[in-house]
Amino acid sequence: MPIETTDPFGQLDLTDTELRETAYEIFIGACRSTGGSRPLTYVSQSSGKSSSSSDRMSSLPSLQRSVTLKAASKVKKALGIKSKKRNDGTENKAATVGELMRVQMRISEQVDSRVRRALLRIAAGQLGRRIESIVLPVELLQQFKSSDFPTQREYEVWQRRNLKVLEAGLLLHPKVPLDRKDPSAQQLRQIIRGARERPIETGKHSEAVLTLKAVTMQLACRSLDDYAPDMCHWADGTPLNLRLYQILLEALFDIEEPTSMIEEVDEVLELIKKTWGILGINQNFHNLCFSWVLFNHFVSTGQVENDFLFAADNLLLEVKKDAKSTLDSAYSKILCSTLNSMLEWAERALLAYHESFYRGNIELMQSILSLGLSAATILAEENPRENGRRDAMDVTYAKVDIYIRSSMRKAFSQESEKVRVSRKAAKTQLNHLPALCMLAQDVTDLAFTEKEIYSPILQRWHPLAVGVAVATLHSCFGQEVQKFVSGINELTPDVIQVLIAADKLEKDLVQMAVEDSVNSDDGGKSIIQEMTPYEAEAVIANLVKSWIKTRVGRLEQWVDRSLQQEVWNPKANKECFAPSAVEVLRTIDETLEAFFLLPIPMHPDLLPELMRSLDRCLQDYVLKAKSGSGSRSSFLPVLPPLTRCKGTSKLNGVFKRRDRSQSQRRKSELSTIDDNDFYSITQLCVRLNTFHYIRKDLDVLEKRTITHLKSIGIRDGNILNGSKKNFELSFATCVEAIQQVCEATAYKLIFEELSHVYWDSLYVSEISSSRIEPFLQELEQDLEIIATTVQDNSIRTRLITNIMRASFDGFLLVLLAGGPSRSFTLEDSSIIQEDFRFLMDLFWSNGDGLPRELIGKHAVTVKNVLPLFSSDTGSLIENFKSLMIDNNVSSTKSRLPLPSTTDHWGPNEPNTILRVLCHRNDKAATTFLKKNYNLPKKL
Repeated sequence: MPIETTDPFGQLDLTDTELRETAYEIFIGACRSTGGSRPLTYVSQSSGKSSSSSDRMSSLPSLQRSVTLKAASKVKKALGIKSKKRNDGTENKAATVGELMRVQMRISEQVDSRVRRALLRIAAGQLGRRIESIVLPVELLQQFKSSDFPTQREYEVWQRRNLKVLEAGLLLHPKVPLDRKDPSAQQLRQIIRGARERPIETGKHSEAVLTLKAVTMQLACRSLDDYAPDMCHWADGTPLNLRLYQILLEALFDIEEPTSMIEEVDEVLELIKKTWGILGINQNFHNLCFSWVLFNHFVSTGQVENDFLFAADNLLLEVKKDAKSTLDSAYSKILCSTLNSMLEWAERALLAYHESFYRGNIELMQSILSLGLSAATILAEENPRENGRRDAMDVTYAKVDIYIRSSMRKAFSQESEKVRVSRKAAKTQLNHLPALCMLAQDVTDLAFTEKEIYSPILQRWHPLAVGVAVATLHSCFGQEVQKFVSGINELTPDVIQVLIAADKLEKDLVQMAVEDSVNSDDGGKSIIQEMTPYEAEAVIANLVKSWIKTRVGRLEQWVDRSLQQEVWNPKANKECFAPSAVEVLRTIDETLEAFFLLPIPMHPDLLPELMRSLDRCLQDYVLKAKSGSGSRSSFLPVLPPLTRCKGTSKLNGVFKRRDRSQSQRRKSELSTIDDNDFYSITQLCVRLNTFHYIRKDLDVLEKRTITHLKSIGIRDGNILNGSKKNFELSFATCVEAIQQVCEATAYKLIFEELSHVYWDSLYVSEISSSRIEPFLQELEQDLEIIATTVQDNSIRTRLITNIMRASFDGFLLVLLAGGPSRSFTLEDSSIIQEDFRFLMDLFWSNGDGLPRELIGKHAVTVKNVLPLFSSDTGSLIENFKSLMIDNNVSSTKSRLPLPSTTDHWGPNEPNTILRVLCHRNDKAATTFLKKNYNLPKKL
């Protein structure tokens, strides 16, 4: 804390010793002048010390009062200064007030004796004349010669001092403004300049002194008014008078114990006031000067006696009243200079009060703050143009606001520097906290210290002291956070740790601000608005989202790459599913675990986004894995145009294939897999296993997610239940993919892989020699392979059910859309029904296959259509015509129109009956078809 002050009264070319001796001469002269007409008695030093005190001061009634223990000082009481006990040793104490003053002003007995002797001579020559009517330095020069001093040097020093006082009072700082061309002034300058080179001869009859006296009287007797025509103005110009008066007032402090004021302060101060006439001091100047002396003495003595500061502050209350009631420009100038010096000193401490004050001296802060604000308030009222028209409350509020913000910024800067130094020292250590985490904790401690120690004092003048302090700290730390965030490239534990520390600090500071401002006019709205949010949680959330995006992006790239390399080999593992699916699920699990290991507070908030991203990624894997596997319609043959059967002629290549030509023969799946064909039956089965494996593992992932949430303390039922709804897209896509691939596998097997024994052979040419047995044999082999490859019972059942459905559809297509190469007689119907029973038995497999109820459900359509093949041709034709009429089908021609082709076969469908007729190998059917439709016998 600074200990120096700026002198508000200005500088003089006089030393403190010179001023003190001059002040003492004025003090003794003033007391003599008011002591009545009783003569001053001179007692020679040679008389001895026994008579020095009482005898020498016997003619000075005010000075010769004995120093005795008296009642408590009124002055001290008024100023708020506590009286201290006297020391027991009183043998060295002065016996009289006059002697006390000599000791206090450090005047030697020799000098004191000479002054009193001179004053006796002056009084003898000018009986009845007041001290204010003479120029004391000139009178003193007239009383002594060099022979009156022990040495010539001492005489010259004494003479030079008196001439310097005359120069200061009459030429440099005169009470009445001086015209530089004034002849008396020019003459006085010449005398003083000459005396510096060669001392003048002094004495009562010295011509030089007489000339000096004449010149000085002309200058000293100048006046701006006639209020006191006999008043000499030689020591009442500013700053000479104030410096002299300051020295007199400083004598009120015990020379032996500077932190105490003398007990006789009332009596001494009464005598000091007698110098007002000479020095041009009034009550206003006294109050101002005394407040400065009290303040300056507090500072110069090490700031240990708080009472002096308290007294100076109390006296400023009187100064404030004086300032309002006086229009003296000289007073106003000194007032501003004095108060600015006080305020400047106080603000050096208050603008960084954390450096200056602590718990042990916090009362001192209150005194300095009170004094500084008093000075600031008076200055604001004295200079309304500079400070604006603000009342005292506005001034103090604004000042305290500045002190708080400045101190908090400096305190923050110091804490930041300490952290930087400690971090530099700890660089070689492991597991050290990030710098901003340490700083956040220090700032938290600083805020609570501020609230506990400093704010209770500051709130006397600033009701939102805590709020302003924490808002300033919030702003300072916010700048560090902004710099930190701008440099973040990736999410790391240190980054999260810093952001969480910032978020916690912000919440603590905001809470303190809210609590502090709850009773304010705006409820603390202005302070809270000042605290621009760090948005640490938002930064964390964005970083986590970026982390999620990066992780998921890598997973997506891996999915694409792994699917390109996946061969869907059933021998890859005993469960017969794709290794890539295992890796995808493992990566998802690792990502979830890594997410929950992130030291962030908002796992439940960010989990849905992570789960959605993982869900989409897994869905993408499933969609890409099933893509290209085909569908039911992609393997169904295109129905050929209606033709009449050719009887026993053989026609191959009836069907057009969508994906492959009919001439391509089925590859044997009992041997190794063709790596160039990713959609063989076994590979499609591996896909089914993979989708089932993924769907089953989704339940495991969801349970692990709930476990992770519980491990971080989440017990909210809504959040836990919500986590069970994750992977909805993947789950639905797996279900859909299983259904689609089951269907595609079944129709691929029946309509593509077994085409050579089904479409190309069944019932072609002679029925008895092209029955269903070859198809059943190969289908049985395939079913065994499928049963071995597909691991899950439910998936296996679904796939075989779809194969059964495809084989039933194929059976009907052979019968109803087999082209001109297939012809049936009534007698063939029993063979057809028997073959169909064989087909159903294959899927029943003596009870080891599909349930009879399920087989019967899918066989309904075939069973309903087969009776048409055992119906005579005439009945079929009549039934066909009847249905065409019922369906409002009419023709203006003699021929019946062709019925529309539908996706459904049935005994009551005209299209189904017409196709049975097309494949009926008899004359009646041929005649009917030729007459009505003229159908060809070849494609």
